[in-house]
Amino acid sequence: MILAAEKGDINTIIGGIAPNWGPFGNLGNEARIMVEVVMAVAILLCLGIAIWGAAKQRIGATALRDTFSAEQGKGLIVAGLTGVFIIGSLGTLFTIVYGMSV
Repeated sequence: MILAAEKGDINTIIGGIAPNWGPFGNLGNEARIMVEVVMAVAILLCLGIAIWGAAKQRIGATALRDTFSAEQGKGLIVAGLTGVFIIGSLGTLFTIVYGMSV
């Protein structure tokens, strides 16, 4: 009997936003931490944009009856969440591109 989840542990599932470092394995420890911090700050900024968009949409749709503000809020929500997805998957994308080029 072969189990599918035999190799990994819980850290492979909940490893956070830290990239896999495949092609960038030679970076020093301080450089890795700096990249992780920059990624975390960028994700927090994108989440802040999404929250601001949700507030703008809610205020524009109900209190002010301003459809333009509500549409701007929708755009900010989509932009913020797209940024979170892209930044969160950068490590995987870099590893795939590097692997395809080798």
